[in-house]
Amino acid sequence: MILAIDTATDWIGLALHDGAAILAEFGWRSRRTQTIELAPAVAQLWGRTGVAPADLSAVAVAIGPGSYTGLRVGLALAKGLALAHNLPLVGVPTLDIVARSVCRLETDLVVVAQAGRTRVWAGQYQWVAKRGWERVGEPMLTNWEELAARLALPIAFAGEIDANTAKLIRRANRAAVIAPPAESVRRAAVLAEIGWWRWKRKQTDPADNLAPLYLREPG
Repeated sequence: MILAIDTATDWIGLALHDGAAILAEFGWRSRRTQTIELAPAVAQLWGRTGVAPADLSAVAVAIGPGSYTGLRVGLALAKGLALAHNLPLVGVPTLDIVARSVCRLETDLVVVAQAGRTRVWAGQYQWVAKRGWERVGEPMLTNWEELAARLALPIAFAGEIDANTAKLIRRANRAAVIAPPAESVRRAAVLAEIGWWRWKRKQTDPADNLAPLYLREPG
């Protein structure tokens, strides 16, 4: 059994995966109240499923990019469970979770998450046969104008894209493809699947020094 925890942005996600099925999945917009919402939600997860921390085999957690507070809250809970119950910990980059949900396209994919004050975290991905979307380079903290100037045509976008942002994308790049909302939402069930796959292959992280991925403005 693996527990997935994602508090990287305003979108919070929790899921339980037993290797064959998703037993439960919660996802909601927190409006930056992760600190007070996460623990009660986990308690609700235990109550609805009958699962307890002692039943877990591992914990998967989104490690960023994301907000300072959000990442700190999710990592604190994940590390606490891992250390208290001697569980392997699997850290998964935030944007990779969205990319895993997007169907194959004929273009590269850019996954974005809102960073506030018109800024976005963005990562570019290419489709690799038999492996799916793989990240090209490192994620960046940027804004839409700079991002559009960096990208060659055509391109596809997924992630935290609201109606106004979609207009900006189409204005800057008429050939752009925007993934539908169901593929763009960052699902904890997908995080759980990635975590399960890596845990089975012993691709885990030590709980005492797993650090969040914070991105700074380019200097």
